[in-house]
Amino acid sequence: MVSFMLSLVALVLGYLFYGKFVAHIFGPDDRPTPALTKADGVDFLVLPSWKIFMIQFLNIAGTGPIFGAIMGAWYGPVAYLWIVLGCIFAGAMHDYLSGMLSIRNGGAGLPELVGKYLGGRTKKVMLVFSVLLLMMVGVVFVYSPAIILESICGSKMWWIIAIFIYYIIATLLPIDKIIGKIYPLFAISLLFMAGALMVGLFVKMPDLPELWSDMSNANNNLNASWLGVDAFMDKNPIFPCLFITIACGAISGFHATQSPLMARCMKSEKLGRPIFYGSMITEGVVALIWATVSIYFFYDGGWKEVVPADVAQQFIAQFGTPGGKSLVQFFDAPTVVKMICSSWLGVAGGILALLGVVAAPITSGDTAFRSARLIIAEFLGIEQHSMHRRLLICIPMFIAAILLLVWQMANPDGFNVIWQYFGWANQTLAVFTLWTLTVYLVENKKPFVVTLVPALFMTVVCSTFLLVSKQALGLQETMAYTGSCLILVVALVWFYSWYKSLKRKNIGGK
Repeated sequence: MVSFMLSLVALVLGYLFYGKFVAHIFGPDDRPTPALTKADGVDFLVLPSWKIFMIQFLNIAGTGPIFGAIMGAWYGPVAYLWIVLGCIFAGAMHDYLSGMLSIRNGGAGLPELVGKYLGGRTKKVMLVFSVLLLMMVGVVFVYSPAIILESICGSKMWWIIAIFIYYIIATLLPIDKIIGKIYPLFAISLLFMAGALMVGLFVKMPDLPELWSDMSNANNNLNASWLGVDAFMDKNPIFPCLFITIACGAISGFHATQSPLMARCMKSEKLGRPIFYGSMITEGVVALIWATVSIYFFYDGGWKEVVPADVAQQFIAQFGTPGGKSLVQFFDAPTVVKMICSSWLGVAGGILALLGVVAAPITSGDTAFRSARLIIAEFLGIEQHSMHRRLLICIPMFIAAILLLVWQMANPDGFNVIWQYFGWANQTLAVFTLWTLTVYLVENKKPFVVTLVPALFMTVVCSTFLLVSKQALGLQETMAYTGSCLILVVALVWFYSWYKSLKRKNIGGK
């Protein structure tokens, strides 16, 4: 538990100090925001700051900081390092600067920002990439909450239809009509769940493995998996898979498509740090809690408290003596969530907690479709004040989403396939955003190392995953890592050449 407590403290200190440093680099001021200068009563309108925080938090949360943290915990306490360092130095900075840059550019969406700083060709690639990613988010976040809701009551198909109808309504109506009214309740549910589980951890005070635990005991299931000797680690090496698996709890390119939604509703730039940076730190705390609960579940006997007797017997019959490796193979993330919430929090608390888990993906799905509508409208130059113009974009968009959803449901492994591509595409989107932010800082003569280092790191992560993943090129690990090193060198050479060229132009211009 010491690693967990130190990680919590680090996240708070990261907001107080590094968040302030990043805000100082950007330099928010008192200029009028797009919510005032472009008010249309639909997408551009002033909302209370506390409500914007709640909406932003739910927009970016999804199931990522829960399911991603549970799967990331399979790697052991090393997951803490990525959640903390990734959240402070990459994710929160990424969300803050992308949101603030949107404000400075009239509430522009991500493809417009990428086009301005990385060029028109990159803008077109990003347009297609962003819309496809947002469509995958919407489809994935129809299916995953329907699975959880089915376990409570009703049919999965009826839940899918109900959620999809809600998505259509929320995408079309002004942002303050549905999203602005129900998000605070859902946010409270999600935060209650995380807070209640954290209290449960402190009450139980389990003897969890720490970051500095002895790694030499090969008989320990956690150490064995951490050293990479079990089947899971063989198929999913810690680099780069940990950094793809834990995305929303550390850094997520999807967030850069959501921040402009709230950039269009802020009355002052000075609200950016608590809204953008603060909501990402909050998400990091949620991910940290779920990672710790999961480590307890998988590796310290926590499963014994929550697994029903008949399920335990089925487990023993299939795997024999329980251990971290076999538990990972038997219990998937949604099952872990349902069992822990119901057992630790009681009936009422479990229902409220599950409401938070269900609300998180639904409230990311609706804003994903909303973002897609606005990105397409911005590219085509179609105003969105009138309903019939919103329908021009939404009708073909939702038809495409329904077809993708039907394909997913018709294929036994459809959900996993979409989720795998979503995970890689999500982090690749973060790469584009980080390079965009780096170019912005360089051109404005601001300290650019804060974005350059994460941009280089995530470039290597995504390229390595593309090279080593069985769903992509599937190269032998040595070849894949060598290839990613070459890509890193190419990125450094490109940036250095561009930077020198820019300096020469600036000197020549003077």
